[in-house]
Amino acid sequence: MKFTGSLPLNYCILICMGFLLVHGDPIVPMICIFGDSVVDAGNNNYLNTLIKSNFPPYGRDLVDKKPTGRFCNGKLATDYTVEYMGFNSYPPPYLSQEAQGQRLLTGVNFASGGCGYYDRTSQFYHAISLPQQLVNYMDYQDKVKKMVGEDKANAIFSGGIHLLSAGSSDFLQNYYVNPLIYRSYSPDQFSDVLMQSYSVFIQSLYKLGARRIGVTGLPPTGCLPAAITMFGAGSNQCVARLNQDAVSFNSKLNNTSQALLNTLPGLKLVVFNIYQPLLDLISKPNENGFFESRRACCGTGTVETSLLCNERSIGTCSNATGYVFWDGFHPSENANKVLADNLLAQGISLIA
Repeated sequence: MKFTGSLPLNYCILICMGFLLVHGDPIVPMICIFGDSVVDAGNNNYLNTLIKSNFPPYGRDLVDKKPTGRFCNGKLATDYTVEYMGFNSYPPPYLSQEAQGQRLLTGVNFASGGCGYYDRTSQFYHAISLPQQLVNYMDYQDKVKKMVGEDKANAIFSGGIHLLSAGSSDFLQNYYVNPLIYRSYSPDQFSDVLMQSYSVFIQSLYKLGARRIGVTGLPPTGCLPAAITMFGAGSNQCVARLNQDAVSFNSKLNNTSQALLNTLPGLKLVVFNIYQPLLDLISKPNENGFFESRRACCGTGTVETSLLCNERSIGTCSNATGYVFWDGFHPSENANKVLADNLLAQGISLIA
């Protein structure tokens, strides 16, 4: 389930490059992406929600310097992953006009900023919930089957990689700020509720033919600039209790994933540890080529995200290269590159 070996990153990259040199095709037939704003490539552009990033300065460091709906100044970690796998284009947002024809055969992006394992998180932010993302995935499967036939389509689904990122919005944008939930559940109990939704989601993907699935754990949520501002009581340090909740959640995620592996034959399920790689960037920025890990680049570095991070934001940095965070919740493009490199090493079993 979880990569625990010591294969060096360069070796993992060589494996991918060697495959591409020999075969000339992507390592896997397709990549489909589910989850929240960390991996949303623009689906929220088409929703009636305030959680959007289809305006400057988002996307300012992309090749065409245009905002796409990615919650970043440039590429997401999943964009780098897609590149490493040998694809020459990124999975298009499923709600966009790009998601049609031959583009469907190499995968699509179903993610939605504000989505969580807890359905009420998605409902509150008018995001596409995980159950609805599954409905969209089934619709996508029907389209692919009509294009290439059921047998070939099933081979694409079983051979392709399915990536999931969720949970941060459940805690930071719901549990910690919603007294009704906070008083009803302890953090541990709330994690148990989220695990039930996670388990159902993975089993549903499995029933639909998915066999290679990667899921990211929670980051050190107490170190996100927005979290420090909202819950740090005036301190400039990571909020320890939030980080502990994330560690506990990640432990449950690993245990739940192992139980799924034990009951679903043929499943490859990798839990990506994003907590430690991001914590390393935050606690030792200089050692990793960064100089700022507390303030975000966009705005004043407090709670700026979506509408609060815009082209008129006072204090937005001129060069995000040395910043770990782009806005109050999301890593910068450079940080995403580092994280993607780490995830490649952890997920080598998905492509083996």
